[in-house]
Amino acid sequence: MIKQTTLIPKTYHGWEVAKSLNTIIEPMNVRNILIVADPFLVSSGLITQITDSLKSYQLSFFTEIEPEPSLALGERIVNYTRNQNSDLVIGIGGGSALDLAKIAATLATHEGEVSRYLNLTGDLKPTHKGLPKIMIPTTSGTGSEVTNLAVLSLAHSKDVIASDHLLADIALLDPSLTVTVPPRVTAATGVDALTHAIEAYLSINADPITDQLALNAIELINQSLFNAYKNGEDQQARIQMSYGSYLAGIAFFNAGAGAVHALAYPLGGQFHISHGESNALLLPYVLTEIETSAQKRLAKIGEKMNLPLTGKSVSEAARVTILAIQSLLKSINIPSSLQFYEIKQQHLTNLATDAIKQQRLLVRTPKNLTENDIFRIYNAAWHGEIELLQN
Repeated sequence: MIKQTTLIPKTYHGWEVAKSLNTIIEPMNVRNILIVADPFLVSSGLITQITDSLKSYQLSFFTEIEPEPSLALGERIVNYTRNQNSDLVIGIGGGSALDLAKIAATLATHEGEVSRYLNLTGDLKPTHKGLPKIMIPTTSGTGSEVTNLAVLSLAHSKDVIASDHLLADIALLDPSLTVTVPPRVTAATGVDALTHAIEAYLSINADPITDQLALNAIELINQSLFNAYKNGEDQQARIQMSYGSYLAGIAFFNAGAGAVHALAYPLGGQFHISHGESNALLLPYVLTEIETSAQKRLAKIGEKMNLPLTGKSVSEAARVTILAIQSLLKSINIPSSLQFYEIKQQHLTNLATDAIKQQRLLVRTPKNLTENDIFRIYNAAWHGEIELLQN
């Protein structure tokens, strides 16, 4: 059986590497650069750490970034880019900014509305890479700088544009840009990265390459997430989180995410809960539901988390691992109940109805989840009682 592992884009990494962006861009022979950036980076002046080296270029900016970007915003940025004379797009920020930058760079040179390229309902696929693109993450979580996906929010759920043409040409991994990320965002994006690594390792599409990437990511994130959350200026923690997020991104791009993401999408679409917090809250509940189908791999995750597993059976080690993950989430103040977001119990049926549609994600999960299983997960998460899923 032939398998393909994609290990691109070209990546420059290191503390304050973004200050060398001019040197990196120079061989690309470009003049007009569109920068897609989180508005906070502009208002706070942090973006100057990156743009000060680009004074010899003609710069334009798109900063109308919103969390969990809507399809309407995707249409707007593509139309904006089509009206520019840009020959390079640089995305700077969290996952929303990077996803929008990838969409803009790719679809600006294509015909048709963005909606026609959506995975679930679209009738078109990108046919070429479009404009060159450089992705610079300022959070440690989404992995968008190394994936071929861009996520957009719809009326009741989310959908993606998925194509290798969305892959960045260059990624800049600069941990110094993450120092000012607030604790709540550090927690949510950090668990997003942890979820990517765990789901990639549990995916039925996992292979020896993605396994090593995922396990290394789990180890790095487990060692550093709490420290980064408690002290954003902890340089070592920020470095480990940046690399952990990056490795997790490559792992889940190749092996695929699973049920946690499938159930998180409706939470973002219907209740506008951030993707990171949706994943974080659901993670221990989904792992408990699929536990018996993934015990050996859950136990291996526990080993990478340096848990005291000596003398425990595989099933016991799997349970200890899930409880340790739950404890980590509690230590960084991740909510444990959907009621925190004012979700009512009567909403759970619609959530399950939308989640079961995410077959692109669900098929990678080691347990075949029915709509009833998904409802049970949401119900346990609503009550905040993981025990409701234990046999």
